Amino acid sequence: MTIYVDHTHVGRHVTGLERITLELFSPEALAPLDVIPVLAQGTGRMVAAQTFGLPTRLLDSSSILLCPGFPPSPLLWPFAARVIPYIHDIFLLSRRDDLNLRARLYMAEPFKLAVQTYPRFLVNSADTKRKLATCCRSDAEITLYRPPVRNVFNIHPDGRGEREEIPSALRLVTLGTVEPRKNFAAAAKILAALREHGFPDATLEIVGRQGWGDDWDKLEECPGVILHGYQPGDRVNQILQNADVFICTSHEEGLGLPLLEAQYAGLPIVAPNAAVFREVLDQSGIFVDPGDPASAAERIIAAISVPGWRALHAARGAKNLARWNALASADHDAVIDLIARLAHRQTRIASTPTPLNQKDRSITL
Repeated sequence: MTIYVDHTHVGRHVTGLERITLELFSPEALAPLDVIPVLAQGTGRMVAAQTFGLPTRLLDSSSILLCPGFPPSPLLWPFAARVIPYIHDIFLLSRRDDLNLRARLYMAEPFKLAVQTYPRFLVNSADTKRKLATCCRSDAEITLYRPPVRNVFNIHPDGRGEREEIPSALRLVTLGTVEPRKNFAAAAKILAALREHGFPDATLEIVGRQGWGDDWDKLEECPGVILHGYQPGDRVNQILQNADVFICTSHEEGLGLPLLEAQYAGLPIVAPNAAVFREVLDQSGIFVDPGDPASAAERIIAAISVPGWRALHAARGAKNLARWNALASADHDAVIDLIARLAHRQTRIASTPTPLNQKDRSITL
């Protein structure tokens, strides 16, 4: 029995895709299972490994593959019974207009094939599970594997309750690649509404690399918007610690991990009034309609007008993090059982299993 995990995309900028892979699909996270990460260096080798290297590994009929990052290559389709994709969201199907040409060709079509034909999946949220169930096989097995949320930016709420109740210069912050799906334009419009209604010096700080599309250029022209680009963890720590409110206005998310991570700083979290954000934030969020900036601004102003609002949201955030991490912990055993059952079945039916026993279990293609 050999359990491979696709880590070929790991080693680039650490975005949500890479963080989930490292958090949930490392050898440590999948213990006591014995797994072998498959690595690749550089984009060219990554593409070659995903397209040809991973299918080659599955020629051994006792092996299985976990795909926590990119969609499985079409050449993996004959081995679908031994491949388990991790589904972060379904926007590759639902929001094709928000994709660049490369994503449509390399990701959307393979994703569509996998979703419609594969027999089992892991998903990051109940909302993703519900959406996936509408477009996959009726007999597909969909298992929740929610990520635990660590304090990756080493932030804290200490002293937040002692800051001024009504900040003279309200500081909003958000994290994510600047591309159409993130809908940062809506956050900029909410900022404009805040600046017109009592907070003329309010700012919106966006931390994330420049993606495809012209959103970056448009945001540069918006008063009060600060584009930081990709930043190392210590700089993100400073920006989050100095912020007053975290805001998300994405068109669609499968989870929204940064919203939970920002709660370690005790920040109020503003998010769209959609099922996935209510699942993630529960009672701790400030839910708005990103398409109605005036109403969203009113909701934010009302929230920060409550006496002791900083300490209140810090407490709500801490409670929500404990709730979420308890759910994630409960998922772990079910996922280990699923993978072990599949691996055990493949070991029984394989004619010539060829496990590897070397000390360094990672493979670089």
